[in-house]
Amino acid sequence: MKNLLEKFSIKDKTCIITGGAGLLGLQHAKAVLEGEGVPVLLDISEEALQRAKNLLSEEYPNNEISIYKVDITNESELEKTRENLLKEYGHIDILINNAANNPKMEKKSSNLGNIRFDNFPIEIWLEDVAVGLTGAFLCSKIFGKSMEDNGQGVILNISSDLGVIAPDQRIYREEGKAAEDQTVKPVTYSVIKHGLVGLTKYLATYWADKNIRVNTLCPAGVENGQDEGFIKRLTNLVPMGRMANVDEYQSTVLFMISDASSYMTGAMVIVDGGRTCW
Repeated sequence: MKNLLEKFSIKDKTCIITGGAGLLGLQHAKAVLEGEGVPVLLDISEEALQRAKNLLSEEYPNNEISIYKVDITNESELEKTRENLLKEYGHIDILINNAANNPKMEKKSSNLGNIRFDNFPIEIWLEDVAVGLTGAFLCSKIFGKSMEDNGQGVILNISSDLGVIAPDQRIYREEGKAAEDQTVKPVTYSVIKHGLVGLTKYLATYWADKNIRVNTLCPAGVENGQDEGFIKRLTNLVPMGRMANVDEYQSTVLFMISDASSYMTGAMVIVDGGRTCW
């Protein structure tokens, strides 16, 4: 029988991370590496993937790290990736559905700006849903089949505190701007993040007898060079009075993808500094 700390080990387990070259994707990969697993980063940018691999290899020089350029909205590309992974490793053990067209305050995003609900373009709606929700569905379907065939597996869907509550649009407002020029958190973000919770519950019950556990992590925003005014407005809503540090979700991720959480499925874990308490 494993002792308590041994339950956190995912030694030699193959862990797919979608959106693996992004800010949180890198942190999820570090969690996998700390647990002695093998992170497999999927992303749409070859350049970003190579940069992510280089960063991880500097910190973990003796660990294996795989990268695959994949469009997660393309079913045939995902099936090809699954076959390549099974040839290379023989098994797929963990899937972290992390990819999203994420609207960030610190970077210009096509889906973040003065795009109010009444003029929200259908093209952006379809693009965001395709990556954030349909992509998670396809990855769960395709990689989950391998888990089912193998008799075990773990899927972790990365939602958000905004998968529990609605965005407070006041934190995006800037003094002196007309209402029609104010930045708005897009409707797609809330819909997708809530949708991932529903996908989690469906799959958790669907695969309960197949030894596949499915859970949701709902993290809050990470401080990453945002405007000081925005940070102040946001942290006023957080009982702990700050945003998350970039590495603060690693231990929770490792807990949720390892045997340390062996009796947890269909659950939603919120790590938000207490914001959803208010």
